[in-house]
Amino acid sequence: MQARMSNPVMIMPDAMKAILALDKAVKKSTVPHTTLGLVHLRVSQINGCGVCVDGGARHAKKAGETDERLFTVSAWREAPYFTDAERAALALAESVTRISDSMEPVPDAIWNEAARHYDEQALAALLLSIATTNVWNRINVATRQPATGGW
Repeated sequence: MQARMSNPVMIMPDAMKAILALDKAVKKSTVPHTTLGLVHLRVSQINGCGVCVDGGARHAKKAGETDERLFTVSAWREAPYFTDAERAALALAESVTRISDSMEPVPDAIWNEAARHYDEQALAALLLSIATTNVWNRINVATRQPATGGW
């Protein structure tokens, strides 16, 4: 696959700085980095972003994530490898990413389960992480950025 253009954040460096600053703020939260990595991977799978699926899986593996969890994150409901808190974060990630696919975007049941596991600051971090991943995915998919074996 050939990219349609250079990644827009390379053309507009201030945009790259802004997205990286947002990511840095999220990583300072109390949400475990493993959970953020799983959320990033799941959102990227939904959006079909090869760059982020490839890079996200490689980054998570390097950080110590298990093969079982990486292989089954797309089937997290059926796989036994995830905690209740991770499941709540993944459900929130799917709901926010697929916001137009439901009559009730981000249903109360999904929100309430996430709020049961995460305080307001952590929920804010999860939402910003989901949104940031969606930004990256949309940029990469629209410009057909190829997966290149990591970030």
